[in-house]
Amino acid sequence: MPNVLAQRIEETLRPVIGTVLATVSVDVEAKRIGKTVDTLERRDLPAVADNLVSALRLVVGQDLAEAAASKVRDLA
Repeated sequence: MPNVLAQRIEETLRPVIGTVLATVSVDVEAKRIGKTVDTLERRDLPAVADNLVSALRLVVGQDLAEAAASKVRDLA
């Protein structure tokens, strides 16, 4: 069974960066904190959100990156 939290993160990112990039971003950010998509937990959300700001600002700009990260952080 897929990790529901990872799916919610991906759903949050889709409107900002699209389906493919959202899927890749969740995978990359999970690995960046030493986890897999299947082992992400709510307590990981702040670290994932912080890392997303850095990664996404190059693609969508600082404001949208911070807004997306804030929504991810709020999933907790």
